[in-house]
Amino acid sequence: MSTTGTNTAARAPKLRRIALLGARAVGKSSMVLQFVENVFVESYFPTIERSFTKQLTYHGQQYEVEIFDTAGQDEFSIFNGKHALDVHGYVLVYSVTSRQSFEMIGVIRDKILNYTGTDWVPIVIVGNKTDLQGQRQVSREDGEDLAARWKCLSCETSAKTNMNIGRAFELMIAEIEKSTDQVPEEKKGECIIL
Repeated sequence: MSTTGTNTAARAPKLRRIALLGARAVGKSSMVLQFVENVFVESYFPTIERSFTKQLTYHGQQYEVEIFDTAGQDEFSIFNGKHALDVHGYVLVYSVTSRQSFEMIGVIRDKILNYTGTDWVPIVIVGNKTDLQGQRQVSREDGEDLAARWKCLSCETSAKTNMNIGRAFELMIAEIEKSTDQVPEEKKGECIIL
């Protein structure tokens, strides 16, 4: 009887919490709605922070992904500490049609690192709105170069056409798992009181 319980526990989905952060109107909510509900909402309404949950299989492992869709940040908004509590990784979203939104993700990353007191956290850089090629202000190479400097993964997406939306979240799971794999096995689960 105990083996049944063990098998059930072994197959239980891993919970991973992801926060989407970025400037206003870069398409964070559209990305989440496309990923979770397979819909694209044409009209923009400023987001009230919400969370969504979706099951995802990555490399044969089931994950329960809880996604925090945050309200847009600007240079003067203070990084909300709740975006760092119990969050496993961050998707930093910019619009390929806005150089300012691209620069904003650097400010947001700095705030995350300052708040967490680390020099690296699991991050995926996402350039959204690739369906608007005629309005592009940020090249694919700009995003790739930034990802190389930050030692993280990146991709470009279109919430409107559902291009790479699932991939963005799979990359985030990969970055989170990479960060948990770096902890030596004997250290996992240990608690140190300072």
